[in-house]
Amino acid sequence: MAAEPSTRLPLSGLVVLDFGQIFQGPYATLLMAKAGADVIKIEPPHGEPLRRRAAPGKTATLPFAMLNQNKRAVTLNLKHARGRELLFEMARRADVLLENFSPGTMDDLGVGWRVLHEINPRLIYATGTGFGISGPDRDNLAMDLTIQAASGIMSVTGAPDGPPMKAGPTLVDYMGGIHLYAAVLTALYDRDRSGEGRLVEVAMQETVYSSLAASFEYYHRTGKPPPRAGNRQAGLSSTPYNVYQCADGYAAIHVVTEGHWQNLVEAMGRPELADDPRFRTNADRVAHMDETDAAVTEWTRTLPKMEVFAQAKAHRVPCAPVRTAPEVMHDPHMHERGMLEEIDHPELGRITVPTTPLRLHGIPKRPTEPSPKPGQHNAEIYGDWLGLSAAELTALKEDGAI
Repeated sequence: MAAEPSTRLPLSGLVVLDFGQIFQGPYATLLMAKAGADVIKIEPPHGEPLRRRAAPGKTATLPFAMLNQNKRAVTLNLKHARGRELLFEMARRADVLLENFSPGTMDDLGVGWRVLHEINPRLIYATGTGFGISGPDRDNLAMDLTIQAASGIMSVTGAPDGPPMKAGPTLVDYMGGIHLYAAVLTALYDRDRSGEGRLVEVAMQETVYSSLAASFEYYHRTGKPPPRAGNRQAGLSSTPYNVYQCADGYAAIHVVTEGHWQNLVEAMGRPELADDPRFRTNADRVAHMDETDAAVTEWTRTLPKMEVFAQAKAHRVPCAPVRTAPEVMHDPHMHERGMLEEIDHPELGRITVPTTPLRLHGIPKRPTEPSPKPGQHNAEIYGDWLGLSAAELTALKEDGAI
């Protein structure tokens, strides 16, 4: 007999103080919020940097709305003594504080890990940085682009005869956010057994190292730095693996096993290629990579990309049409699964936002609440939660503390 669905979200009751900014920190706390945590987004009175990209008169952009759903927002000036006192009061009641400032920023303000750990020994303090809070590169300025450069990602991205290129999405920021989420949940699990909070950190450079496994394999095999391979496999050790021109666009095809190759030549109507000595095994195809790609392109360029996908799918060959961002935003599959949903945002109107890729079956999905305006919940947090009066709140605002 199946268990009854739970009505309790897994992180309900957890209070998170969210100093996240731009993408990395806010993505980690978005995952927490969607899992039921009470995430309190804490911003300076002028708002976090991502808000500054908003149109005149607005405080939100689509990325901001995507990353800050289901959060409550307060403003707080940590350069003001009373602002720091308010943080101490919140830290006494919180389970997690997360920030992705430059290393040492919170320490310089007098509100770093050591101070807050004294105030609340059970607090998990999570920090996301570019290169870590120790080591010779600690203070290097870090953005997604610069980490892509320093981590090696750019060196293997782009056309073989072109310059290094970044990955199109803000890959490193989100990898950092995912690992921050994992670090916090791991520390919370440890706290259940030890009773103690701890400092946890994630360096963006370190989160992407393992993603270059194929490039490291090429270096290990050849002793040479891996070249840029365009859309081919980074280690140049597998083919077909490419993006192939179609009659109306492109399709990505990745042959992993010899069975896939047998199926592909059947789909292409070229079964004789399976016995061609140039293509018989993966090693043969790698030795004749250009000829392999030419044979596949001879087939794909005669068909629309969706027909290539349909035939490859029917023959069990890994393949996907290259879709545009709007096509993905309106993907029926992700909408049906509830990963994407349309909401009415008070500033942006009707928009599409993601929910969470973390699925715990038998647990309900948290209803989406639009991203808040700066300080939207000052009265709730400082008044209802911390117990300050309306007069005290007014004085704090006039004094520049919130």
